[in-house]
Amino acid sequence: MQKVKMIAQGRVQGVGFRWGVYSLALEIGGITGRVWNNDDGTVGILAQADDPALMAKFIQEIRKGPTPFSKVSYLDVTMANFDSYPDFKISN
Repeated sequence: MQKVKMIAQGRVQGVGFRWGVYSLALEIGGITGRVWNNDDGTVGILAQADDPALMAKFIQEIRKGPTPFSKVSYLDVTMANFDSYPDFKISN
């Protein structure tokens, strides 16, 4: 199981970014985790996948910006250790 924590910076709040990340996880399949807004204007993502190729595709698509109005200027991706999630959800 590959688990990563991501922090997205740029135009990522108020543009449907969290919904786009959620939809992307469902579209790719095999990705579970959480996405949420941070108080500093960034978006946090915890994601896990059994298949490293699926995770690589997920990260690549997030870097592009998962919605037409979002623009990711920087995406910090680090390996993480967190409790497993059975699904992907948008958190507050």
